[in-house]
Amino acid sequence: MDVVTLLVQLISGAVGGNIAGSLLKKLSLGPVGNSIVGVLGGGLGGVLLNALGIGAGGGGVDAGSVIGSIAGGGIGGGVLLAIVGAIKNAMGKSA
Repeated sequence: MDVVTLLVQLISGAVGGNIAGSLLKKLSLGPVGNSIVGVLGGGLGGVLLNALGIGAGGGGVDAGSVIGSIAGGGIGGGVLLAIVGAIKNAMGKSA
């Protein structure tokens, strides 16, 4: 994985986290929280997809790699935001 691929995954993760936060209002952590969790999820999602061989293959800046990085990062950011938001809500209700 190269630096360009990682940056694309992190940026798309932040975007995916914010989109998920706007769609799932009850799970939203606010713009900054959505971005932070999205960046983490984008990085993790991209790494997991690359490990499974589904992601951006050998890296690089070709169209397939960029699209794979955007998809992996965005989905990873959105999924991690939903998980963290659900945990936060569950902990808030039990307290």
